[in-house]
Amino acid sequence: MASYEMTPPLSNEEVARLRAGDQVFLSGVLVTARDAAHQRLDQLLREGRELPIDLKGHVLYYVGPCPPKPGDVIGSAGPTTAYRMDPYTPRLFEYGVKGAIGKGPRGPQVKEACRAYGAVSFSAVGGASALLGQRVKKVELVAYEDLGIEAIRAFTVDRLPVLVAYDSLGQDVYETEKQKYRRLS
Repeated sequence: MASYEMTPPLSNEEVARLRAGDQVFLSGVLVTARDAAHQRLDQLLREGRELPIDLKGHVLYYVGPCPPKPGDVIGSAGPTTAYRMDPYTPRLFEYGVKGAIGKGPRGPQVKEACRAYGAVSFSAVGGASALLGQRVKKVELVAYEDLGIEAIRAFTVDRLPVLVAYDSLGQDVYETEKQKYRRLS
């Protein structure tokens, strides 16, 4: 497994070299979005309307951050369960989103969308929310303020650690790792 330092927006070439199981440290701007924001973005794309932010090349972080303590930029900022965004992910990848960060396995439509549109699905450790929040250096509200914690925000992060769960070839770390351990038993 390889390790990479990357700064979104990601190019097709950067995404193409990633393999399931690779470790990536993301720095720069990540765009946050969860269920309600995904529904709105999906509706706009289905209607052929412009999105409130150009997401081409960007990485979406499925997070509902906690409020910050005094002096902090943000509170805990761990990933939410990724499969809840599965109905919307293929359309967003087709639009040009290059990656998404959540936790847990995704459905087959996401694996196929990664392959079809040259995107990746990253996984972050859910139990490390407080530590992940420390990687967020700046937060800016971008759209849908009425959604509260589910509003779209731009997080400026420094070396947010993620794992490539599904790569642009359709490889799935949840399957490849199981196979490794089965061979050992």
